[in-house]
Amino acid sequence: MREAVSVAMATYNGEKYIKEQLDSILVNLQPQDEVIISDDGSQDNTKFLIESYHDQRIHLIEGPHLGVKQNVGNALSHTSHKIIFLADQDDIWMKDKIDIVLETMKKEHATCVVHDALIVDQNCHSLGKTFFEYKNGGVGIRKNIIRNTYIGCCMAFNRAVLKKALPIPDSIEMHDQWIGLLNEKYGHSYFLKEPLIMYRRHGDNASKMTHYGIPKMLRNRIVFVWNFFWRTR
Repeated sequence: MREAVSVAMATYNGEKYIKEQLDSILVNLQPQDEVIISDDGSQDNTKFLIESYHDQRIHLIEGPHLGVKQNVGNALSHTSHKIIFLADQDDIWMKDKIDIVLETMKKEHATCVVHDALIVDQNCHSLGKTFFEYKNGGVGIRKNIIRNTYIGCCMAFNRAVLKKALPIPDSIEMHDQWIGLLNEKYGHSYFLKEPLIMYRRHGDNASKMTHYGIPKMLRNRIVFVWNFFWRTR
C-alpha cells in the first residue's frame, strides 16, 4: 500500500461537471486517502452531489466566501497528509495519475510535480494541444514570473511547501504560481511531460487561457514579486 495523499478542491456552482471529476478522482484513491472540498456557497446542486457519495474519504467544508484563492487556501489548510494534490471541479483525471506522480516524485527527488494536460472542450473533445505545448511549461523562477506555467490542477507537492505558502496573499493573481515558485525557492520542481488529466475549457472556468492587457500584466507581476520577496526574505 502506498503512502496516503490528500486531494484539495475548491468548488462553486460546479454541478455540471463535479460528479464526472469526483468519479475520476475516486478511481485513483486508496482507503487511506482523503479529498478535502471547500465549497464557497454554491447556489446549485454542487453540495448535494458531493454529499450523495457517502464516501468517508470525502470531507466537505464551508468556504470562507472570499474568492477562489482563499477558497483553495481553506481546502489546503484542512489537508492532513504529506503529499497534496490540487484538483479543479470540472476536469477529469486519468487512471493511475496519483501513482505516476508519486513515482515521479521519488525518482526525481522532487517536492513538487507538475504534469501535462490534454486541453479539451466541455464535451471532452480535444482542442489540439496539451497545456505544456500551449504554455511551454517548465521550471524557472524568472520564466514563471514572466509567463506562469504552474497550473494548479496538474500539481502535487510536499506539505513542507504548503507551510511556506499559507496564507495565500489576497493581492496576488494566482495561487498555483505562488505555490510553485515558493517550491522552486525551497525545494525542487519537476515538470512531467505526460498528460494526466483532461483540462476542460468551457467558458465558465475560474482560470483563463488568454492574457490580460499589458498594464494589468505588469501590475500582477510587480505585486507578485513584492509578496514573494517578503515571504522569502
